[in-house]
This record gives sequence, structure tokens and C-alpha cells, in this order.
Amino acid sequence: MAHFRALSAAVYGIDASLIDVEVDYSGTTTNEEHFHMVGLPDAAVRESRDRVRTAIKNSGYLIPPTFITVNLAPADLKKEGSGFDLPIAVGILGAYNAITLTDLSPFLFVGELGLDGKVRPVPGMLPVAIMAREKGIPNLILPADNAPEAAVVEGVNIYPVTSLLDVIDLLNGAIMGTIQREPFRVSTEKLLGELQQFTVDFKDVRGQQTAKRALEVAAAGSHNILMIGPPGSGKTMLAKRLPSILAPLTFDEALETTKIHSVAGVLDAAAGLVTHRPFRSPHHTISDAGLIGGGIVPRPGEVSLAHNGLLFLDELPEFPRNVLEVMRQPLEDHTVTIARASMSLSFPARFMLAAAMNPCPCGYFNDKSRECMCTPPMIQRYVAKISGPLLDRIDIHIEVPAVQYKELRGGAAAEGSSEIRDRVMTARERQRERFRSHGEKIYSNAQMTTRQIRAYCELGADAERLLERAMQQQGLTARAHDRILKVARTVADLDGAVAVTVSHLAEAIQYRTLDRSYWS
Repeated sequence: MAHFRALSAAVYGIDASLIDVEVDYSGTTTNEEHFHMVGLPDAAVRESRDRVRTAIKNSGYLIPPTFITVNLAPADLKKEGSGFDLPIAVGILGAYNAITLTDLSPFLFVGELGLDGKVRPVPGMLPVAIMAREKGIPNLILPADNAPEAAVVEGVNIYPVTSLLDVIDLLNGAIMGTIQREPFRVSTEKLLGELQQFTVDFKDVRGQQTAKRALEVAAAGSHNILMIGPPGSGKTMLAKRLPSILAPLTFDEALETTKIHSVAGVLDAAAGLVTHRPFRSPHHTISDAGLIGGGIVPRPGEVSLAHNGLLFLDELPEFPRNVLEVMRQPLEDHTVTIARASMSLSFPARFMLAAAMNPCPCGYFNDKSRECMCTPPMIQRYVAKISGPLLDRIDIHIEVPAVQYKELRGGAAAEGSSEIRDRVMTARERQRERFRSHGEKIYSNAQMTTRQIRAYCELGADAERLLERAMQQQGLTARAHDRILKVARTVADLDGAVAVTVSHLAEAIQYRTLDRSYWS
């Protein structure tokens, strides 16, 4: 037949769109350049002409000398990447009757071709599988290395292939459009049920009981936290152990996170599903595009790669101010929108921020064992690198003083991560039960809206007076007011209390170190 059609997909942001690959041939020619690609292909897609032609030849098939036109529809969407190689090759072979099936509408094809006909993996396969399920396409034919991530989507038959010949044999062996091969399957329950192993543990940390308690509260409610202390006090050590006390991912959270990692091309192909909460720790030389995301065709940045996990910024004032300021919107809205002339894409960015900083350039302001060599103007310039609006979005500010010798060499064993994590998971379960009836996806107290704060953070008369006094004396903003109530609700959940009491609220207020004019 002179005309043939195969289905493929293009990924924009973290979602996929269905693409029709139409192949038509006519006439005869002696010029191999009469192979035209239309439908807004980018350079990688245009180069697929040579890859596809050579892969078909090296697979034992010859393309007659005819005029070939390949259309990628809809024509108004820009097509990028090498994932269209496989559907283009299938369309050409179908047009020349090398494939016996004439209707390939039950199949979707994605994959890059090597010159030897091997099928290579491409990023973004999880969004493609989700789109196939939504469009009612029952079968997805893809590179073998991409099979584990696509197979976590139920309702779609996943058929991994290693070569173009494998695809042809698969389709020609189908009976009445049904492939005579068992689809690839994985057990998502088994993946998520595997016990997480951490190489670090809170029992390694000596002293710092106040900081450990603050980190426990932060983990239980997914609150942003800033640790302030001199060099060597253990701020980075504490932050690196924070993932060991976070609650496990739910399946919905794991799916959301895996989509982002899949699109960014950083997903572990063997795992297929992100089963641990991400821990991202970019260097302070990172650009704003690297942190938030960007590019001609926008790609997710570190804040999106940390979605449903932890973003750790060490030496916070060393980050360029413009880089820190772009975090204000994702910290508030839990999403990043990147606008370009050709498109505007949104990436989820619901992450827990953990940051660490010294109190001054030399690091020893307010330290009892070392003298600070900084002048007040130097300290003010150092602190001013972090804007008030950004600090306002950090729920917990905690001092991490230098560890005393007796604590450092003490023989008493510190509490381990497993005990802390049990309390965190119990508090998280209370939160999940509380928010189960809400339509939007809310997993923690930090995600509460203003209406939910009023409903779940009611205060008694004594607590009202305490909060009013703190607001007036510390000059707290309305945003700080809401964040104090969210933290107090988490403290109450850790305590197993139904209502927020004065003691819960007092602890939450104490976690606003910077609002108490720490450097004055």
C-alpha cells in the first residue's frame, strides 16, 4: 500500500501527546534525498531519515527508490528527540508491505534506532504509558531498557523489543491484532514494599537534641527548615540523615516523582519506579535555570527533581541572590511555570526545603568557644543575601551550636533513625486520615490551605493570647502566622493530640529564630 499509519508520542513537560506518523510513497527516483519529513520536526527528528534508512537496510530490508514523505501530525506541535525513529521505520515497512497487519491503531511505538537496527531507550516513557492508557491504546511497543518504568502503569500491555527485526516478528506473529507474547509486568507493591536501606543514621550524631527534634517536626509535617550554626557543628551531617526519617512514598507520589525523573532522563532504568524520596543537593554555583528548570524546550530543574522529596541547600548565603529569589514561587505554589515563545510548561515542585548557613562570614558569631572577627556591617551584608520574603517561607529556623566535648565523647548511645521514623510515620498517618476526604492531593500539614488551617488549627483562649503576643513582639507577617499554626499542628500530631494546645504552639513559635532578631 502507498500509505501507512503508525502511532507514537511526544512528551511536553511531564505529559505526553499522541502523534500520528503517516508515511506515503509514490513514483520512482534514483536520488536517496527524496525522503521528506514534515510536521515541525527538530534537528534530531530530521536526522532520523539517515538512521531509519540505514537501520532498515542493516535489518535485511531494502527500500525501493521512491519518493517518501513522512508527516508527524498534528503539524502545529514541535517534535523533538529520537523516539520517532521506531514508528517511522514501522510506517515505512508497513507501506512497503513488510508488515502483514494493515491496522496498527491498537499499538503505540516509541524508540530510537541504531544503525544496526537495535532499539535504544529514550527518556519520558512513563508519561507515554499513562497517555496510552488514557487514550485507550492497549499495546505499547518500546525499548527493552524502558520496560520497567512503563510497566508500573496498569491497563497497558508493555512489549519490550531489542531490534527492528524483533518488532517486525512481533507484529507479523500477531493474530487478529493480538500479539502472541506475554507482556512485561512488574509488581508495584513489591517495589514500594522493599525496605529502604540508608548508609547514614541519626545515632551517628552526638548531641544536638534540639536540632534533632526540629528535624523530626519538619519531617513529620514536610516543613521547610533552616539550620544556623558555626562550621563543624553538624548542620550538613544532620541534613544528610534527614531522608532516613522521612515517611515512605505512596504509590501516587512515586508515580508523580517518576514522571519527572523519566522526562529529565535521570531515572534508574533497572528500577523503573522511584521508590525513595528524592534527595537533591545542588552546588551553590548552580544557575537559576538549573534550579528551576529551563531550556529552549523546558526541562525540569532541581526543585522539580526534588518533588515529593528533599532539596538541601548547603551554605545558603553563597547561592546567588537571583537564584534564591526564583524559589519563592515554587515554595508557595508547589509548581514551576516556564514560559517560552513557543510554549508554556508547568512542572510540579512540592518539595521540602532544608538549608544550612553560618551566622556570619567567619561563622563564629554568638559562638561561645571562638571569637567572631566580623564587623556588624559585614554580618548584615552576609545575612542580607537571603531576603525577608524567602525566610518568611521557611517554617522552622533552628540554631545548631557547636557540640561540647562531653557530648562528643559521651558513651550514651543516641536515638536512631528507625525510632524517629516510626513517630514520623504515625504522625503522617494521622495527617493522611485528616485530609483523606479532600479532593486535592494533600499529604502533609505543610500543604494545608488557609481554610484547612482554620478548620484543623483551632486555638483555645490561652493559645490565642500567646500567638497574639508573639505576632506583636516579633512583628510576624500573615504568612509566618499561618506557618506557625501548621508547625503547631504537626507538633500536636507527634504528641497524638486532637487539638493544638499552648505547649504545641509555644514550641512552634520557638522555631522562628530569625523572627526574634537573631543578629541584633
